[in-house]
Amino acid sequence: MDQAEIEKTAEGLTELERKILAHIYAYGPDTPWLMARRLLGAAGWAPVAPEGEVEEACRRLEEMGLLERYRGSLKGLVTSSIKPWLKVKRRNPDRRGSGIYYDLTKRGRWVAGYLYKQHFRRARG
Repeated sequence: MDQAEIEKTAEGLTELERKILAHIYAYGPDTPWLMARRLLGAAGWAPVAPEGEVEEACRRLEEMGLLERYRGSLKGLVTSSIKPWLKVKRRNPDRRGSGIYYDLTKRGRWVAGYLYKQHFRRARG
């Protein structure tokens, strides 16, 4: 994938879609529910983006071939310091099923890396 193609793909994305790609690039696979609350390292339980919009953006990115459903195993372990409650929820048999985790495809990693380095890395540090 050349630079011109990466830039053209990035230009066709909404601001929310750009943030989702940069978030997964920086923090790893995540669910739309968690991304709505923790997008690019935001703190708190109030959503920073509407959940429905995040889910729709993830579906659109999946259709574009930039995201795929994560097929790895969580193995009942805490996946990051941002999501320590996953271990507790896994032991609770009455809980709802796990959310759909999204990860970057190879093409998505190229676009997300470009977006993160050009727009979001400077804002974080």
